[in-house]
Amino acid sequence: QVALVESGGGLVQAGGSLRLTCAASGRSFSGYVMGWFRQAPGKERVLVAAITPGGGTTTYYADSMKGRFTISRDNGKNMVALQMNSLKPEDTAVYYCAAGIFWPLVKPNYWGQGTQVTVSS
Repeated sequence: QVALVESGGGLVQAGGSLRLTCAASGRSFSGYVMGWFRQAPGKERVLVAAITPGGGTTTYYADSMKGRFTISRDNGKNMVALQMNSLKPEDTAVYYCAAGIFWPLVKPNYWGQGTQVTVSS
């Protein structure tokens, strides 16, 4: 069992940056694929970024996030982070941390409660 708690959301102007973090509790954190999803009002929840287990040597980004977002993990702290730069109003959504065993996190086993990110124009 893994519990995930996100933090770091908030209100930012377009062009700004935010860093989301997800603290995980439970065993075997390093063995999970970790990732971030987002859900905008009236839209489906979509995968933003994912990182492989262990050293996190492989990452995945949705096309619109490439070059702007960076996912990282710290297994010693049971934490995964999402650095978001050059934010746009269309990045406004609730961001969810997720953990799973399939790459690239097609069916997460665990979800956080979500954190709101609002980008003003």
